[in-house]
Amino acid sequence: MNIETLRDYCLSKPGATESFPFGPETLVFKVGGKVFALTSLDASPLSVNLKCDPELAVQLREEYDAVRPGYHMNKTHWNTVIINGTVRESEVKRWIDHSYELIVGSLPKTVRLSLEN
Repeated sequence: MNIETLRDYCLSKPGATESFPFGPETLVFKVGGKVFALTSLDASPLSVNLKCDPELAVQLREEYDAVRPGYHMNKTHWNTVIINGTVRESEVKRWIDHSYELIVGSLPKTVRLSLEN
């Protein structure tokens, strides 16, 4: 997975937007005004911060060397995934889906309903 694939996948989610609220090197993906993914454009290798259920977050960190506590994030709810080829792209996409769904689930009902249209 490269930055273009990551960006395209995140933006394919209903209601997803991108912005640079932390400066030109940090690309942030939001839904309903809340962050579900962020990545540093100047990081090598590429990495992405994703929201995660706390129990699953610990499990993923134990299972994958490329999954670490969220860099500059709440370590209970966020993981940093190093995209270095050791984790299948399909897994990374599944974790992006999970992060997106957690955020959507926390949005007000009217916002959630607007995403379904």
